[in-house]
Amino acid sequence: MGRGPSIEARKNASDAKRGKIFTKIIREIGVAARGGGGDPNNNPRLRVAMDKGLAVNMSKDVIERAIKKATGELEGVDYEEIRYEGYAPGGVAVIVDCLTDNRVRTVADVRHAFSKCGGNMGTEGSVAFMFKRLGVLSFAPGADEEAITEAAIDAGADDIVVYPDDGSIDVVTSPDAFNAVKDAMAAAGHVADHAEITFRADNDIKVEGDVALQVKKLLDMLEDLDDVQDVYSNAELGADAYA
Repeated sequence: MGRGPSIEARKNASDAKRGKIFTKIIREIGVAARGGGGDPNNNPRLRVAMDKGLAVNMSKDVIERAIKKATGELEGVDYEEIRYEGYAPGGVAVIVDCLTDNRVRTVADVRHAFSKCGGNMGTEGSVAFMFKRLGVLSFAPGADEEAITEAAIDAGADDIVVYPDDGSIDVVTSPDAFNAVKDAMAAAGHVADHAEITFRADNDIKVEGDVALQVKKLLDMLEDLDDVQDVYSNAELGADAYA
């Protein structure tokens, strides 16, 4: 199973794009609430989206307003979910999940990013088969491996991955068990430094030098698009790509 960007790399990227984070999360909350109702206790997807908002200090008033717009209590905009797939330089597979109110605008923006950075869009399903949807709770280097492993097993996690290069730990769950495992881990005193439901590739592709910089440029350009919610790839990028 591939590994996502390090916690530090994710934090640096999030800090640099903080101005757009709220907009993306509000859209995600809205789509989740519209699809499964406004009660997070009965809507796991909404619960995950709300937790994302709280993790970046989004106020409860903003979250509640987004839910009310989605459930019709307040006037709002309807967004549709679209997924695009393609390849970055070096044969790196890329999945782009979008929420948009203008499909024509979104596909043009995504196609432009691929073309400008030396990649190309593929057809539906062309790369998705390389990825698995998982819940991941990430613990930074220095975490107590034995205690986390024991708590994760008790919580019903599917796997525990320890990365020998820095000692960081990923606790892996099924998407359906994500919230239960996260809550159980927290109750045992182990709050993840980063927790998400994400796509991870079965096998990563290592890219270096100029190719790595091109791949990183494409991923950044896609993530900067207003309609893009999440970008996933099977690229294994060296530290220099995040410099």
